[in-house]
Amino acid sequence: MKELLFLVADLWLMATCWIFGFKMLRNYGNHLLTLEYLVVAVSSTNFLAWSLLGGDENSPMYHLAYALDAFSRSFGFTLILVIGLLTVTHGYKPPLWVEVGATGLAIAGAVVLGRMHSDVLEYDAQHLGLAIFYVATNLLTTAFLAYFTMRVWKTGATGIAVLTGLATAAGTYVALTYDFFPYPFDDANRTIFYTVALTVWGCQGAAYYFAYRAMHRHNVATGRVATQPMEARA
Repeated sequence: MKELLFLVADLWLMATCWIFGFKMLRNYGNHLLTLEYLVVAVSSTNFLAWSLLGGDENSPMYHLAYALDAFSRSFGFTLILVIGLLTVTHGYKPPLWVEVGATGLAIAGAVVLGRMHSDVLEYDAQHLGLAIFYVATNLLTTAFLAYFTMRVWKTGATGIAVLTGLATAAGTYVALTYDFFPYPFDDANRTIFYTVALTVWGCQGAAYYFAYRAMHRHNVATGRVATQPMEARA
């Protein structure tokens, strides 16, 4: 039963990130948010394939999983997410050098930090420092997302704002428990934790897309931006 719930949670994350990633590109042309959505989509697809094929720790998919995880936890679902959301909160259109720089940092995080992390929660100084870094970047991002949620609330989309706030709080909970507070009742593969995490990350993906859409429509209604041709399909 645990394994089935894990597979459903992974499929949920895959679906939300593939669908809303392409919607973000098609409807809004937000390249940075699209990139992060699709990285998580590839990561969850890889994670599912690796699990179904036996979970061999010598498989290239195992190392790819850590690299993609590091991409998102370092500068992807943090810096890239914030810059992408600034488009609807402040009308910020990042120049090419900003997009390339943020993407480069996230790739560097994937290459360097992906090799350092371990799912065995026994720390030396290196692993402890990495875990603290991941939590710190998440908390800083959470502070911005609290502001973003408030902005969505002020547009009148209160239901979406509540969903965004709850998804953000749940995401912070996952970030804290990821490295520091393992479930004592979980198995060696942390099946229960990953089921919870995948479910929450999928909810975040959906919530942030709908919140972005609400902010964009508010900006159009107030004359801050022009209506995009594909907006009707959002």
